[in-house]
Amino acid sequence: MSEIKNLPELELVPRAGRIGAEVRGLRLSADIAPSTFAAIHQALLKHKVLFFRGQQHLDDASQLAFASLWGDLVPHPTVPSKAGSGHVLELDSFHGGRANSWHTDVTFDLAYPKVSVLRGVVIPPVGGDTVWANTVEAYQQLPAPLQALADQLWALHSNEYDYAAQRTDASEEAIQRYREVFTSTLFETEHPVVRVHPETGERALVLGHFVRKLLGVSSSDSQHLLSVFHDHIIRLENTVRWSWQEGDLVIWDNRATQHYAINDYGDQHRVVRRVTIQGEVPVSVDGRSSVALKAGPKGGAANADRVATDELKQA
Repeated sequence: MSEIKNLPELELVPRAGRIGAEVRGLRLSADIAPSTFAAIHQALLKHKVLFFRGQQHLDDASQLAFASLWGDLVPHPTVPSKAGSGHVLELDSFHGGRANSWHTDVTFDLAYPKVSVLRGVVIPPVGGDTVWANTVEAYQQLPAPLQALADQLWALHSNEYDYAAQRTDASEEAIQRYREVFTSTLFETEHPVVRVHPETGERALVLGHFVRKLLGVSSSDSQHLLSVFHDHIIRLENTVRWSWQEGDLVIWDNRATQHYAINDYGDQHRVVRRVTIQGEVPVSVDGRSSVALKAGPKGGAANADRVATDELKQA
């Protein structure tokens, strides 16, 4: 586990009391000094989200090169990468890319990304901010009885519904086409509601849009409990909001945050490009690892192990 250290090398400006810091005076590239990258890494573990203004020199290739410093790059498991870019996912508001719901990236996958690197390419003059929430702080702020309950719970995550297509300003036909791409391979994974962060040892809540239900409880109880935990995650005191400018780069620890892209800019154009880094299989507080139940064509036969697993957890 990494030790959180003082970071005299970086000019850090906290952007909220519990999450987020702006890093000033750095020109990001794959050629930054190892000590500088180490300082950025430690700052990310501490602040969960880092903001960098004035990175207009970055293009797709240099964004990919910088992101590769964090580990192995991983494409989105179902949505095609930007043509010719390798691992760049383009979120274009004119083509369904409005992720206006609270989520942690790709939790329907077993080892979902540990870090996301997002670059502002086309930004509307007003609107289109993104908000992040600290899921470590949310867990720490739970009353002890709720912490103890959360420590025992597991949830089923799936990509059956697409967070980026939950729009009122797109045609049903366009939304249906996007969903068909997003769920071309159907994923179902069981994650602990509380995972132990592999670098800091902190406990973080693993929830968000891709959760279908809590395991071992009724649908009604699942809905109520998810609402309780979700309300703690998105309390205003636990969030930071970023107003984008073209050329901004934002890095977040996807193991310790949720985020929400605000869809308040109407028919104005917004394009951001994301690169993600391969994560680790989450581990619960009692040492159990997440379990992949299904990763196959939509409508295919369910994994036979799922029935046995569900029956065991209901016992």
